[in-house]
Order: sequence, then C-alpha cells, then structure tokens
Amino acid sequence: MNAPGPAAATRGILLMLLAVFTFTLMDATAKSLVGRYPTLQVVWARYTGQSVIVALVLARRLGPLLRTRHPWLQGLRSVLQLGATALFFTALGHIGLAEATAIMDANPVIITLGAALVLSEPIGPRRLAGVLAAMIGALIIIRPGSAVFASAALLPLAAAVCYAGYVLVTRLVGRDENTWTSLIYTAALGTVLTTIALPTVWQPIAAPDILPFMAMGAIGAAAQFFLIRAFTIAEAGLIAPFGYVGLLFATFWGIVLFGEYPDLWTGIGGAVIVCAGLYVWHRETRAARQG
Repeated sequence: MNAPGPAAATRGILLMLLAVFTFTLMDATAKSLVGRYPTLQVVWARYTGQSVIVALVLARRLGPLLRTRHPWLQGLRSVLQLGATALFFTALGHIGLAEATAIMDANPVIITLGAALVLSEPIGPRRLAGVLAAMIGALIIIRPGSAVFASAALLPLAAAVCYAGYVLVTRLVGRDENTWTSLIYTAALGTVLTTIALPTVWQPIAAPDILPFMAMGAIGAAAQFFLIRAFTIAEAGLIAPFGYVGLLFATFWGIVLFGEYPDLWTGIGGAVIVCAGLYVWHRETRAARQG
C-alpha cells in the first residue's frame, strides 16, 4: 500500500483526534454508570443506541450498505471491538479513568508492530521514536510498581490487545469497504450479542440516568465513524501514536466529572505524549511533501 500524501495524513490525524476525544467522553459517561448498573447493561446501551442511530441515518441506503466483501473479517473486527469495550468498561468500575486509559494506551505499540507484520506498512525510525516516546509518557503516568498495577489493570491491558486487533482488521477491510458498512456491522453484532445476554443482568434504569444511557449510543456512533475513517485514509502506524492524547482527555473528564486530579507525574507524562504526537505529525507530513 502506498503511503498517504500530506493532506490525507493530516485528515487522518485530525479524525483520530476527534475519535479519541469522543471515545473518552463515552468512557466518562460509562464510568458514571458502571458504579450503579451492570457493565453488560452499559455496553448494551452503547451498541443498541449506535444501531438505532445508524439505522435511522442510513434507512434509505441500508440494503446496499449491508453488502460486504468480507463477512468473516467484519465479524472478527466487530467481536474484537466489543471485547475491547466490555473489558475497558469493566475496568472503569475498579480504577480511575486516567489510569485505565493510560494502561489501555499500550495499544499503539501493538498497532504499529502489527501494521508492519500484517499490513506490510513500513516502520521508519521517526514513527518508532514517536511510539516509544509516547509509551514512555504513559509509563511516567502509571509508574510501574504503583497501586495502578492491581489485578484490575489486566482488564484495560486485555482491552488494548483487542483494540489493536480491531484497528488492524479495520485498516484491512477499509481498503475496499464503505465506512458505513463497517459501522453497521460493528453496531449490529454488538447489539445482537449483548441483547442475548441482557436478561441475565437487567436492572431498571432510574429517571436521571435515562439521558446518559441514551447518549452512550450517539457518542459511540460518532467516535466509531471518526475512527474508521481515520484508519481508512491514513496508515495505522502514522496515526496510532495520536491515540495517546486520550490520556489528556481522560484526565480532563476525570477532573471535571469525578474530581480525580492528576499529580505532577501525570502532567509530565502528558507533556511527553503531546510532544511525541506532534513530532510524528511534523516529520511525516514534511517527508510526504518532500517525497
């Protein structure tokens, strides 16, 4: 696959940032619910709401968009995305939003390496340096040996593995599939699987929580669309490091919604992550113009 030009690379990065922002907003909403409701019920709301929105938006084109050249790959990416969501939402009931996001953000390393092995995308020294620098920033925040590394830390780590697999399959499918087709299959399969299991955990929803439950689907649909588009038009290894910006967004939501204030090391790690992302963007777009 040919490397994207500077315009496509920039669009991919911007879409990735939008996806990360909306995903962290969804995570914050989920965290506010998982303390009072079963995680499966919250995951069900996320997928069912997205399915309803997608069906309404695409009602006139739903038939043609359901046709896919890769039914098995669409099923695989949907299961991987569902696994990542369920594991991460479960983690939010045990550890802080910023901490869970920091551990989850090990995924760009997996994505970048997987893109080289599975998608034959090049790993140049600039990309590798950016990924490693961002990973160092994440490690500064979570500080190995601290209380973050409890057994619950394995949940976002497993979610990171599922997410990386989802991204790689999305990139592979996106070569010849419509973005909306991928979005439909992700929402539909997640809805079917969670609905089947829902009766075993269902808990009545209190009136003040109806709006957050409904918002989960809308936010998730927007985030999913941005993410699919980002990995369709730009190389996975290029935009993956920008996923680390989610640490900053998660920290913001943690302060505003849950009173979780970051310490000095979180600030230092966040600065490293931002600088790493900007470095990768600057070097890659300049190299594309010169090429």
